[in-house]
Amino acid sequence: MEFEPEKLEEATKKCLGKGYTATEIMDSITATLRVVGDKFEQGDIFLLHLVTAGEAAKKVISEYLDPILKKEGAKRKKAGSVVIGTVAGDIHDIGKNIVSSMLFASGFEVIDLGKDVPIETFVQAVREHGPDLLGMSALLSTSLPSQKGVIEALKRENLRGTVKVIVGGAPVTAEWAKEIGADGYAEDAVEAARVALNLVRK
Repeated sequence: MEFEPEKLEEATKKCLGKGYTATEIMDSITATLRVVGDKFEQGDIFLLHLVTAGEAAKKVISEYLDPILKKEGAKRKKAGSVVIGTVAGDIHDIGKNIVSSMLFASGFEVIDLGKDVPIETFVQAVREHGPDLLGMSALLSTSLPSQKGVIEALKRENLRGTVKVIVGGAPVTAEWAKEIGADGYAEDAVEAARVALNLVRK
């Protein structure tokens, strides 16, 4: 909770040295991120804190904990898988990156397609990876039609019923999400992780 990434790294190494399992440390990090998310929603901390916590957790999990779990033949408790990207015509990816980190730390396998992603690439990724969720970000109002375009393309390819779709970004609203037939909408990264978990549980 001091938001110093190197301290999380040091604490992780220390805990591993004391015999804590990778799973126990993972559970602790996940629980702490929930606290960070709550504080952000309540306005007690800033976006910078949220980004710092999410990125630090992602680094520690991928560099220290996942390799141990793989070596032991164990698997990180997975909440599900998600394909995510910023839609075509939009090169902004800060928000999408924060959401990716929060989803990863919440237990999701994240396939990040990057930014300015064509409709066909989203469709191909759904076909190839068979994810539980598809997340689309748009920061420009001019790129909103691309979110609608992806959903329509999924329908044409008979893939819409195989994946839940969640949308977000500055110009995106709950009304827009409903209008284009998305399954979920999130205003920020904390809410995105919560919505994603609720959708896969359904």
